[in-house]
Amino acid sequence: MDASPLGSVDKALLALDTLAGFGAAGAPLAVLAQAVGVSKPTLHRTLSALRHRGYAEQTPGGTYRLGPAAVALGSTYLAEENLPALLHPALTALSEKTEELVHLGVLAGREVVYLDKVEPQRAVRVWSAVGRRRAAATTALGRALLSVQDLDEAALARFAGTDTSTRQLRGALDGARASGIADETEENEAGIACIAVPLLRAGRAVAAVSITAPVERLTGDARDERVAALREILPSLLPAALTVPPATT
Repeated sequence: MDASPLGSVDKALLALDTLAGFGAAGAPLAVLAQAVGVSKPTLHRTLSALRHRGYAEQTPGGTYRLGPAAVALGSTYLAEENLPALLHPALTALSEKTEELVHLGVLAGREVVYLDKVEPQRAVRVWSAVGRRRAAATTALGRALLSVQDLDEAALARFAGTDTSTRQLRGALDGARASGIADETEENEAGIACIAVPLLRAGRAVAAVSITAPVERLTGDARDERVAALREILPSLLPAALTVPPATT
């Protein structure tokens, strides 16, 4: 690895990486200095600068950990308005691999909002538009997002509303949790089905990605191929902080 052009900045970045590795518990100065590979006085000066800007903090017990400014950076980077630009290459790669319509969506109340889409060369026979809203309970995107939430009966009933029954929604979410893949078949468009995965940051869904296709291309072996594409293509193209649920069944 090439030497950093500015050593003091490099030490600060190494300190942040090290602090992140110790999590919320943090670590004492001596342990951090050994992990970073610098002397305690040098690291103390670096941490003082980071504390001044809110990127590090010292607990009452004397250990150091990441500060709120560092945590806020990740939230800002993955803010909803940035997601289409960050994830468009992944959507494009997924659409090119499957030759299907691919969507990116987020929750907005009881609905899913479509933030981005990539269309295949071949016709899909389904109307779609960025900015469109659909009930989360009846969409694969919405079910993917809801599947990683701990919803009580009252919350399930609110999301189900008049669009589906609470029992149906519970069954769909249980299935999505078990497999890591949410789906819907002809609940929004005759002849059209969708599969989706949530995109997770620290276990919380920040968005979801779906594949939309005619039913015959989302059944049997064809469905398996598209599920495999979701699992194989997305992880390598996501920002480092985002993951998809592991395959379970």
